[in-house]
Amino acid sequence: MVNERNIPRHVAIIMDGNGRWAERHGVPRSEGHRAGAGAVERAVECARDLGIEYLTLYAFSTENWRRSPQEISALMALLRDFLTTKTDTLMKHNVRLLTIGRTGDLPLGVRKLLLDSVEKTKNNTAGTLTLALSYGGRAEIADAAKKIAKLAAMGKLDPEKVDEKLFSTYLYCPELPDPDLMIRTSGELRISNFMLYELAYAELYVTDVLWPDFGKKEMLAAIEAYSKRERRFGGRKNEEQK
Repeated sequence: MVNERNIPRHVAIIMDGNGRWAERHGVPRSEGHRAGAGAVERAVECARDLGIEYLTLYAFSTENWRRSPQEISALMALLRDFLTTKTDTLMKHNVRLLTIGRTGDLPLGVRKLLLDSVEKTKNNTAGTLTLALSYGGRAEIADAAKKIAKLAAMGKLDPEKVDEKLFSTYLYCPELPDPDLMIRTSGELRISNFMLYELAYAELYVTDVLWPDFGKKEMLAAIEAYSKRERRFGGRKNEEQK
């Protein structure tokens, strides 16, 4: 049973397994991605029902650009469809949409739809859905370092003042709190270049369930596991209570 007093504020998910789901069902990979889009809707609904304030989904990585043009095109089509058909749903449920990543690399039409949805939902307050698009953890850190280096070169920032707190303000979306829980589907035991800076003290939960089959039952299992853990952030329990 989920401990309602210990619900994570921010849940991040690596949505893995669309391709394997397609293979198991004998359908094209594009159909696996389409089935995965349904799991996105379920995850957003479940997060809202549980009172999770922030949900971040690893939708398209910087490495995903290496996939075939046909698969990339199918993924972009699904993203266009989501933004076109679900923005009104986000408005209905008072959910804000944000994005992190090198979104300038996205096709112009997709980028415009994305920016329009972010703008339309910016004042919503019931929750925040963040899509990681053309995202890589190393790229995010490198981009933050470039911003800091440029400011230092112009004499606008003293390098001696750079600490972890200041560095985090130059990440893609510094207003997002660090994830409390990171869920990975499909059983793979790696974080795949996802939120490397922000996941430093996140609790990790891995399920063998493939992303298209991920639903309320699986989300509740992850939240239940999290609610029973004792987070110490590198310290000891008695030290935290001092």
